[in-house]
Amino acid sequence: MAEKIKEAKKTQYFAKLKGCPSSPRKMRYVVDMIRGMEVNRALGVLRFSKKAASENVEKLLRSAIANWEAKNDRKAEDGELYVSRVFVDEGVTMKRMRPAPQGRGYRIRKRSNHVTLFVDAKTNDK
Repeated sequence: MAEKIKEAKKTQYFAKLKGCPSSPRKMRYVVDMIRGMEVNRALGVLRFSKKAASENVEKLLRSAIANWEAKNDRKAEDGELYVSRVFVDEGVTMKRMRPAPQGRGYRIRKRSNHVTLFVDAKTNDK
């Protein structure tokens, strides 16, 4: 079974970002903007987005493109690659205390997330 998974991963081109210190909800707003887009257009959208999470996703997308180029031993042409799948999972939540009135403490949850981004080449039949 492990050998089948290894063989399947050789034909997939992806990059992972783990432990990114922003909430998964904020990251999903950014990821939803680029899902299914052509790679160069997605880089432009991320470049000019006002969201802070877009910097991390842009870096991740560049990494996925580099992974595709390394596995195929050639540069990607314009319009060849697109974002096939991208999803955000919840990461570790750090729990902190904040002083509150009358000696109480309120809990603060500092969330993190994991992003996985897949790129794929467009074929002629699509």
